[in-house]
Order: sequence, then structure tokens, then C-alpha cells
Amino acid sequence: MATKIVASFLVMLLAFPTVFGTDYNVGDDNGWSQGIDYSTWTSGKTFKVGDNLVFKYGSLHSVDEVNENDYKSCSSSNSIKSYTDGNSKVPLTTAGKMFFICPTPGHCGGGMKLEINVVAASTTPSGTPPTTPSGSPPTTPSGSPPTTPSGSPPTTPSSPSESGTPPPPPKPSGAVTVSSGITLLMGSIILGFIMG
Repeated sequence: MATKIVASFLVMLLAFPTVFGTDYNVGDDNGWSQGIDYSTWTSGKTFKVGDNLVFKYGSLHSVDEVNENDYKSCSSSNSIKSYTDGNSKVPLTTAGKMFFICPTPGHCGGGMKLEINVVAASTTPSGTPPTTPSGSPPTTPSGSPPTTPSGSPPTTPSSPSESGTPPPPPKPSGAVTVSSGITLLMGSIILGFIMG
């Protein structure tokens, strides 16, 4: 019975890293190298607290985490953290913008720089339109509806709930959700007791 409980806990430990986030290989198969448009690479991705950036690069490169001003000026003189091992995993631990550059002379200026926005794990992706509180429409001093130069009333965007169309679902990040991880944990423990 003890062997089966140990096996159940081993299954749980194997599943543990997948519960909390996704590893994003920066540049995908191209890695951290010159000639990659990292702005395009980040589009469509939602980086959440608990995810990791994985930088894979050769000996001519390294990774410096910098502030926004140093990112814009390609300066690594005040780097927050430097990575030089060729396979660097950077945990995303707080929400907000993060900036990375290659400090090798000329590389950052040639586009080897990355800006990401990390969101809290419970927020919606930036591609989801925000909703606005409902209320009465604005009025004009004369009481007549405002018109545009063409004579037609102006259109105002409505929130998804007003138009009847729900916002698109968030894109899957590839990460196992916490509830799935808990289900896996509970199933492993129950299976261990049943088989024991």
C-alpha cells in the first residue's frame, strides 16, 4: 500500500509544474537571435503571472532584463538581471511590463529586444474588449440629438452585453488550469487508496 501512495504522489509531483503556467520559448524555434521580429512574436500571446519565458541562445548572445528607458535606448549599463547560460528560464512573478535586450553591441539596435506585458493570472486577455457601465446617454444643452456633418446621428460603440454578442473566448495558453491540477491530485490520491 505504501508503494501505491508513493506512486500517487510521484504522479502529483510530475503534474505540479503544469498547474501554474506556461513556458514560452522566446522566438519559438528561432530562439533568442538576430533577425527575429519579437513584436510579432508577442502578438496574440497573453503572458500571465506564473508563466515563464525561456530564452535559448548561442555564445554570441545573452539576455539582460532592463527598465523601459534602457530598453528604448538599448542600454544594459543598469540591467536588473543578466542571463548568460544559453538556456535561461525567466519566471514571470509580477504583473506589469517587462523589458529584455541582448547587450552584445549592435544587437539590441538591430531588433534583438523584447517587451511584454504580464497580467495577473485571473485577468482577461488584452484582446477582450472592456465593458462599460450602462447609464443614460449623454445629453446636449439644446436637448436635440447630436448629428454628424452628414446629418446622421453619431454611432457610439456599445459594450458586448448591449450588442448581444459576447466577447470572444480567450485563446488557450496551453497551461493546465489549477482546477485541472487539483482534480488530477485528488484522483491520484483516491486511486492510491482504492488500489491499496
